[in-house]
Amino acid sequence: MSGAGDEQPPKRVYAPDFLTELFRNPLDPGYADAAARKAREGEPTAARKRVSTGVLALTLLVLGFLLVVAYQQTIADEPARTTARAELVEQVQNRRETTAELQKRADRLADEVAALRDRELGDAAARKLRDTEAATGLAPVTGSGAKITVGDGPTPINPVTGERNTAARVKDSDLQLATNALWSLGAEAIAINGQRLTATSTIRQAGEAILVDLRPVTTPYEVQAIGPDELAKDFKTGYAGRFFEQLGTKYGMSFDARDARDLRLDAATELKLRVAEPVAPATVNSGPPGPSPSSSEGGR
Repeated sequence: MSGAGDEQPPKRVYAPDFLTELFRNPLDPGYADAAARKAREGEPTAARKRVSTGVLALTLLVLGFLLVVAYQQTIADEPARTTARAELVEQVQNRRETTAELQKRADRLADEVAALRDRELGDAAARKLRDTEAATGLAPVTGSGAKITVGDGPTPINPVTGERNTAARVKDSDLQLATNALWSLGAEAIAINGQRLTATSTIRQAGEAILVDLRPVTTPYEVQAIGPDELAKDFKTGYAGRFFEQLGTKYGMSFDARDARDLRLDAATELKLRVAEPVAPATVNSGPPGPSPSSSEGGR
């Protein structure tokens, strides 16, 4: 008599591994079904062939018609897009010309104001004021110094996505690094592509463009600085020069630092001034209001 303990455990059935199944059934099931259906139904008749050919031809005709319509629509819209783009380009050029004319007029008026001011102040006061303006960027300056040039490297376009690789482009932080290094090495005046820097100047990135005091500058970026005779050499051997050399080695960006003579940096076109109030001069024995310290309060 068998009991519950005499029951045999169920056998485990293992599925064949992939290679065994592949060699056992080398033909894809879909192909096998198609072959079986062909053997069962026989070769397609001439009528079925004509129907299939007709459906295929009709499908190709419809696709061709849709492509022709899309092409004609694209061609029809192209003149409007080209015209709109040409109008925008013309407006930008006109605005730039207008801005340039207004800037020239502002420069002439500034020269007239400076001449009248110097005449009223006298030589000594006018000379002191001109020195202050030169130091703050409100007056043009001349002298020797350094010329630092950095330029974008190659920007390949991805053939799949159409996006440009901008890793080799000069960024606003690169120009900030260059100008800060020049200031620390003793530069007295700096300009980027002709844009004079002041104590309130900004170098910012706006999309793919770099703005210096809201004015766009383009590659190659030429940083001119008036300062000590060894300014270019010190810049090239310093941390900034090594940084740009590494960028050139890694991304193909151009970099050059050389001495420059007879530099002329124009005055800044815009300067944001802040208002300050003079503080009353303090007397020698004056101090903060309140009780005088005593020996019980301690202190050191």
